[in-house]
Amino acid sequence: MANFEHRAVIKYLLKKGMSFTEIYDDMLNTLGEGCPSYTTIRKWGNKFKRGRISLEDDPRSGRPKTATTPEMVDKVHDLMLNDRRLKASEIAEAVGISKERVLYILHEELDMRKLSARWVPRLLTMEQKRVRSQMSINNLEFFKRNTRDFLRRFVTCDETWVHYYTPESKQQSKMWTKRGEPAPKKAKTVLSAGKVMASVFWDAKGILFIDYLQKGKTINGEYYANLLNRLKTAIAEKRPGMNKKKVLFHQDNAPVHSCTYRTPRIHQIWHHLTFTYFLS
Repeated sequence: MANFEHRAVIKYLLKKGMSFTEIYDDMLNTLGEGCPSYTTIRKWGNKFKRGRISLEDDPRSGRPKTATTPEMVDKVHDLMLNDRRLKASEIAEAVGISKERVLYILHEELDMRKLSARWVPRLLTMEQKRVRSQMSINNLEFFKRNTRDFLRRFVTCDETWVHYYTPESKQQSKMWTKRGEPAPKKAKTVLSAGKVMASVFWDAKGILFIDYLQKGKTINGEYYANLLNRLKTAIAEKRPGMNKKKVLFHQDNAPVHSCTYRTPRIHQIWHHLTFTYFLS
């Protein structure tokens, strides 16, 4: 029980007319080692007899927080906005207060915490973010207009490296063991050096086809144009109901994808596929 709960019990038992000794014996029998001392019961009992109502401790007059002033908080805040990598010791030296006060201001006054940067595939420019936002809005409009038709027509693609050997994850390596048995061990392994580029095309129903780039070749405009022809064939075979529908095709802005508008050969094939083209 918390201290204020002990005091509430003491106050209640005093109202019943019990003496300090009786209160101590009663709480000791109930709480055991968690029982407050007889001195504490007597101290708070006398306070309640004198008319005290509050169960909380009296405020203490400690040392004034001269360092934690609004002006100092603003100084620390400005330094953090200028350089978010600053250490607490560097801020303390710059503003002339202790490191402990700086940490208090950062955590309690500014509600800030220091986190490590998260790895992301790439950092997007403002223009790239704007294009992606606009493409998302356009797709959402198509989706709201006819949800079922949109999911049937929407096709996307992406490329990824497939390693010849990928070590199992920590979750995958779990196994049942009896209590007391040593934990299973495995040697540390890394991704294999051998790998192949896979181009995957899929829609809401699943994979349409996967192309594995041959060793020594690169994906250029002509190669990608052939992939689009194969995609057209795969859609005709696996999605026969789409023969008379215009596909909503989405892809990223990789150079080989965005060269559609610059290469006549790809532009010709692209027009033949009758795709609605989304680039983001």
